[in-house]
Amino acid sequence: MDDITSRALVSDPETRRALQLDALSAILPMERRDRLAELLTDDDVATLKHLAQEGMGENSLRALASDLAYLEAWAQAAIGAALPWPASESLVLKFVAHHLWDPAKRETDPQHGMPSDVAAALRESEMLRSTGPHAPSTVRRLASWGTLHRWKGQEGPFASPSLRSALRLAVRAGTRPRQRKSKRAVTRDVLDRLLATCRSDRLADTRDLAILLLAFASGGRRRSEVARLRVEQISDEPAVPLDPKNPQSPTLACMSIQLGRTKAGMADEARRVLLVGPPVEALREWLERADISKGPIFRAIDRWEAIEERALTPQSINLIVKRRCALAGLEAREFSAHGLRSGYLTEAAQRGVSLPEAMQQSQHRSVQQAASYYNEADRRLGQAARLGV
Repeated sequence: MDDITSRALVSDPETRRALQLDALSAILPMERRDRLAELLTDDDVATLKHLAQEGMGENSLRALASDLAYLEAWAQAAIGAALPWPASESLVLKFVAHHLWDPAKRETDPQHGMPSDVAAALRESEMLRSTGPHAPSTVRRLASWGTLHRWKGQEGPFASPSLRSALRLAVRAGTRPRQRKSKRAVTRDVLDRLLATCRSDRLADTRDLAILLLAFASGGRRRSEVARLRVEQISDEPAVPLDPKNPQSPTLACMSIQLGRTKAGMADEARRVLLVGPPVEALREWLERADISKGPIFRAIDRWEAIEERALTPQSINLIVKRRCALAGLEAREFSAHGLRSGYLTEAAQRGVSLPEAMQQSQHRSVQQAASYYNEADRRLGQAARLGV
């Protein structure tokens, strides 16, 4: 290719963006590279590259890129222009009205919900597949929109009373039930069944035992946090007494994990959780057997039990949980890695651990979300549902 042709290609906006997206090939789905290059603006691509350099998790960045592409496609279809920064409150309310609407009202008012021309344009661009109102999880795209505003140092309308009111009304009018990330929680009884499948001398068993214990006991860590955990994030702590009320009781090994950047917040030296007892022993055994002293903690193992340099992916963590469920005789489809997170809070509620103490370990920012597990436990153990017994 001569210099003139090369310069002509790079001067084409879509080609230029596609070449820039190549730098993110390890994160973004490259089979969609050309489509992303067509939908995203130069500023969008620059923002994604910046977030990758800042260390945003791969899953979060992938979801953000997908959400941003959808928002750009919707803006082109709805207002005939790229997303404005900052977004106006009226534009965000229009997005809510287009996606969260009442099917019953649509039958008598064809203008209610997403206009047919907007829906047709989104389907043509393969960005829209549903024919009815979106699930309340569509709010995730609003969260991504707000996150991008913050990264750009701009104020958005996402905390405005009118938007909050509109979301409450739209979700209330919706008929689609909220789906749990894991149908069933991995509570302690379930966890014990999974751990029982990890008792051989195989390296994979040693690794998976450490993964399950650490993910659960550290507050139900997200699969992305477990996957990217590094040796540099863990520190030995003084042993703690088995019985906190008796300093003379036997002691348990203790370790701290510096979480760094998480889904709910930025890197913060204060954001750490503790591991006590068996999870510490399992993690130390894995690190010793795998001869890992730096870098990623949980790594792939090949068929000859050779340990690879690369870290496990978040999806691998999910598959490990499902595989252990199958080995334990459980229905793997009902469980996912997120079940460890919901299971931790459910177990804490059942054992009488206070909500603030459990949240300190789980690092939930939303009291409402964390409390939902406690409310469910209270209902299961309470008398109101047992009056017919």
